[in-house]
Amino acid sequence: MKNFAITGVGGYIAPRHLQAIKETGNKLVAAIDPNDSVGIIDRYFPNASFFTEFERFDRHLEKLRRTNSPDKVDFISICSPNNLHDAHIRLALRVGADAICEKPLVLNPWNLDALEELEHESGKKVYTILQLRVHPSLIKLKSEIEEAILKDNNIKFNVELNYITARGIWYDYSWKGNKEKSGGVATNIGVHFFDLLIWLFGQPKHSQVIESKIRSAKGELELKNADVKWFLSINFNDLPNEIKKINENNPEKQITTYRSIKINNKEIEFTEGFTNLHTVVYKETLAGKGFGITDARPAIDLVYKIRNEINF
Repeated sequence: MKNFAITGVGGYIAPRHLQAIKETGNKLVAAIDPNDSVGIIDRYFPNASFFTEFERFDRHLEKLRRTNSPDKVDFISICSPNNLHDAHIRLALRVGADAICEKPLVLNPWNLDALEELEHESGKKVYTILQLRVHPSLIKLKSEIEEAILKDNNIKFNVELNYITARGIWYDYSWKGNKEKSGGVATNIGVHFFDLLIWLFGQPKHSQVIESKIRSAKGELELKNADVKWFLSINFNDLPNEIKKINENNPEKQITTYRSIKINNKEIEFTEGFTNLHTVVYKETLAGKGFGITDARPAIDLVYKIRNEINF
């Protein structure tokens, strides 16, 4: 059994991490969030220490380390706002723990260089959550693509990515709507899809941002083996008409998310199978096969350029 702490336990994604810690047979000993509406902890680890002040959380973890307590932390799961990931990863390494950080690992590519140095100095590891890479349907798809590339190394697939996850007005006033904190739409909701595309089709060769708005973005991307047109949005109006009609007829059960990847005009179905992907990533990480800085770097670099409209 490993001991975990978690930052951002009051956030949207934290329950998946709490579930993953529980389902992999481990223990949460400490949690922090400035928001104290964290009753979700009771479902998983009611005896975990809880803090609303980062300094007291830091002191608690340091005390556990220095006294060699049975509750000394082995891992810190990081679910805090994107702009805090770098600092919270550094905390993990400093208190002798490995980090398991939500995506994006960091906002700026150069932060990865410093984290690699700190990994080397501390002897600890930085892991991230790239859950689409463990989705069974997408693993099968990657195998099929690799077979096609073996036959023709220069093959180019035509890919369309459309991802709409509708969010209300609140989004604009939260940290997620603040580009300096979240990295904007392409980073906050798009980074794992860009990672998926790079994982499937190879490194970026050309990128052009066609449209960049606060709540949506559009562009074209050339990868080694694919030409991609992508669109990301958090606007309800961008949902397909068929979903809008369903929502009109069933106002009590709204569909707010639409994800579509077409390869050579063929829709790739991966709607199901998302419920336990964090647990799968945790199992891989605990077995020493997690996704690290090297895995995360290409997508971090790409979304940084998209965010700053650096075409290449």
